[in-house]
Amino acid sequence: MKKWIPILLILTLLCGCAANTPGDTDHTNPNETIISPDHPEVTDPVSQEVPYISRFDSETVITLSDSGITVEGNEAAVHTSNDIIYYEDRDTYESGNPYGEGSDSDKHTAGEAAAHTVVNITQPGAYRVTGKLSAGQLRIDLGEEAYDDETAVVELILQDADITCTVAPAILFLNVYECDGNWSVETAASEVDTSAAGANLILEGQNTVNGSYVAKIYKDKEGEKKLWKQDGAVYAYMSLNVWGTGALDLTAANEGLGSELHLTINGGNLNIRSDNDGINTNEDGVSVTTINGGTLHIIAGLGQEGDGIDSNGYLVINGGTVVSAANPAADAGLDSDLGSYINGGIVVALGSTMDWAESDSRQVTMNLQFARQQSSGSAIVIAYPDGTVAFAYDPSQDEVLGENVRQYQGAVISTPNLQVGQGYHVYLGSTIHGAEIGGVYSVSTVTGFDGGTQMQYTGTDVGKGFGGGMGGPRPGGQMPEDMELPEDFTRPDSDFQIPEQPSLPENMPAGQAPGDIPGGRGDRPGGEMPPDTGEANTLFYMSDKVNAFSGVTAVG
Repeated sequence: MKKWIPILLILTLLCGCAANTPGDTDHTNPNETIISPDHPEVTDPVSQEVPYISRFDSETVITLSDSGITVEGNEAAVHTSNDIIYYEDRDTYESGNPYGEGSDSDKHTAGEAAAHTVVNITQPGAYRVTGKLSAGQLRIDLGEEAYDDETAVVELILQDADITCTVAPAILFLNVYECDGNWSVETAASEVDTSAAGANLILEGQNTVNGSYVAKIYKDKEGEKKLWKQDGAVYAYMSLNVWGTGALDLTAANEGLGSELHLTINGGNLNIRSDNDGINTNEDGVSVTTINGGTLHIIAGLGQEGDGIDSNGYLVINGGTVVSAANPAADAGLDSDLGSYINGGIVVALGSTMDWAESDSRQVTMNLQFARQQSSGSAIVIAYPDGTVAFAYDPSQDEVLGENVRQYQGAVISTPNLQVGQGYHVYLGSTIHGAEIGGVYSVSTVTGFDGGTQMQYTGTDVGKGFGGGMGGPRPGGQMPEDMELPEDFTRPDSDFQIPEQPSLPENMPAGQAPGDIPGGRGDRPGGEMPPDTGEANTLFYMSDKVNAFSGVTAVG
């Protein structure tokens, strides 16, 4: 009988509660719940469990321990060794050829490496891993021939496991089946089906992983060809799926969760703290990072740099909750080379440069470019003009971001509650009254908010002309000098500013300008679009699925 592993895929449809008028300091209205007639009624969140169907009739149980491991099931498929792949303390091979590109901080001694136990999984199957390994690695290696073998599939089920590795990834999918074996830059697309992938990570219970990385090592021959490079604390050389209802607390000395091709997250509660990128898929012009469900809280760039989620191809968010913050100096909460698409879920991405969502995303998204740095310690509230809360997030209640407060100048916010043809007010620093999980509020429980600062904007030019896939413009609309551009792209002058291109409401009569709307300044409940004159305005009007606002600053 096949085992069904349930997965919680959160389809978030948020519900709002009315409050006092937006000009009041106290926005609470604890005695009455009113849905304003000036905006659509929304429904409570709906949860749907999507089962993962195991391909195997039985499981092998691996119990970890520093004194040794035990195996129940297919014992022949599991063995231990001390041959971990790591960056050695050397600069050249004995032949004189260069060893690699690592710095002194990337090097490890033979003694450090030998102290680590490698738990090798060498055959297809479902493997349930429990227990604690203080110095070691789970390595899945079904042989090089596995790349084209559809049966070379491993389901690695972490159940209350605790794994630490200080010289390499703590979990390494080295050789399994690659479901997109015919990939190419010419045929790359934003949608990819990884359901048949050989690498599958399934989360149950509460799991803790602390992992390192392996800097680029050359083959011992002329030409400096790559032998090894493993960037993430959890790393896959092939496409990787993440499933489950459990949690993974991941701390990474470099990148957090990475794949050399595609990554699909279908469930799980992932908390990622990384010195570099939180999530990375690194095949240039091909990789697709897809998030269909689960909850992600990412703080990246705890070292010198790092994006929250970085795809060298496409980034597609279809569902779940994604909260992602980057190094404040130069990186993004979301970053993709070929485009970021937000089609569902709740997204909060904070950084100094941003990859704005693509215009053909299917869910309404608000891109904010602030006039100056903001603190990620301040709560963010998006409300209808009558005070009804459409979105609320308080990072001080977020275990991951709350312990790592930093600055940001760009924000991407998306939720099913934002609607085309509606206007909203934005507040920073408010106190929110309601129930939250990880700082993200279920607004059906929000009775109001008080305090904070109302925001205004002066332009709608953020990202216009440059689009996604190139990291977004620097604050002020200027392009970074080190940005990699297409060969036929002509760099604008340094003082070039992206022209303002206001969009019109879908239901606007032909020939009518925004300023001609009856009664039409922007603070009118119901959300009529204000004239885009460059003057400060407090109504953030959703004229399209993806909406950009620049020069965002405090009112007054």
